[in-house]
Amino acid sequence: MKAVGIIVEYNPFHNGHLHHAEQARAESGADLVIAVMSGQFLQRGEPAFADKWARTQMALDAGIDLVIELPYVYATAQASDFAKGGIALLEAIGCSSFCFGSEQGAIAPFLNSRQLLTEHAAEYQYLIHEAVQTGISYPKALNTAYKALTADREGFADLTQPNNILGFHYLEAAQRLGSSMEPLTIQRIGANYHDSIEAGLPIASATGIREAFFKGDSVEQLSAYMPETSIAALKNSENEYGTFGSWEGFYPLLRFTILREGAERLKQYAEVTEGIENLIYQSAKTADNFEAFIALVKSKRFTRTRIQRMMTHIFTGFTWQALHSFTGPEYIRLLGMSSTGRLYLNHIKKNITLPLVSRAADLNGPMGKLDIHATAMYLQGLGSTDMKKEFTTPPIYRG
Repeated sequence: MKAVGIIVEYNPFHNGHLHHAEQARAESGADLVIAVMSGQFLQRGEPAFADKWARTQMALDAGIDLVIELPYVYATAQASDFAKGGIALLEAIGCSSFCFGSEQGAIAPFLNSRQLLTEHAAEYQYLIHEAVQTGISYPKALNTAYKALTADREGFADLTQPNNILGFHYLEAAQRLGSSMEPLTIQRIGANYHDSIEAGLPIASATGIREAFFKGDSVEQLSAYMPETSIAALKNSENEYGTFGSWEGFYPLLRFTILREGAERLKQYAEVTEGIENLIYQSAKTADNFEAFIALVKSKRFTRTRIQRMMTHIFTGFTWQALHSFTGPEYIRLLGMSSTGRLYLNHIKKNITLPLVSRAADLNGPMGKLDIHATAMYLQGLGSTDMKKEFTTPPIYRG
């Protein structure tokens, strides 16, 4: 059986995600689609809108065949490490290709960009160093250096676009891993990554959908942008917790943690660097909501996304020491499968290169324990202490 892999967050699963999955299957000619999905916290440093079980249900009901969890250490990492974790898991579970959505819509420019940066690595690093010295953030420095390197050349990917950036890192991770998976991309359609909802467009961004909900729209009012199965799963999630995940809702606990730790102790947490711990501590003293807090802390050097990742690690207690202790995924956590997915696992199980785990109780190593702890903290943010679902829910099955 032939599998195509996709790396996703489904925060929540919308019509654009459905298009991606369908096109990935069509472009690859695969028998099944395998999704590596972030758990309770996401790459932009945010708590998931709905928990991983609700998002797994959305994925399976929309035709995904296998859903496996991207561990916390990669799900909340910068783009290169996020890609490294996702690609490693797709390789371990035997995918013959991986497919990502991009603004570019063609794979050749990504291959050209990767080759250029490999051949001109020293010059690229010099240009990055020069850009950082101007006081801009590291992501902007990368972009400045890349623009300078490609200024008089044609046929390269536009790495100013968010999905193109992630796609490039997927390709880079696959090549560094020595993967035999074929890279594929499809044109991203509809709203851009950060766009608000626009009436009349059936494909909105996940950001726009979440924004509309927190501004007062009900789940039902967002039905034009998501499959009916996603609406049903979100309504069930809302009934279960009475709310959805957001930093605004989590902020009282985050603020308490920051103030309890104090500036000096904040330095131990992953991504907290360059003395920003003092500004974080002072801002938490005065800001009584998350948006006010972010406004005080963000700057040219520290983007909102970077700050949110710091806050995620402070909130969960994830330290620099823990971050540096991991070198690659340690297991494959199975969250859900279709009948085709089950058949594939039976077919491929002897060739899977990482332990396949279907129960939280079997996550005995530090990476697995971190995932369980992240779930406990996520539930605290939702006002729940019930870990029963994490330990008793078997992989969701759709026959």
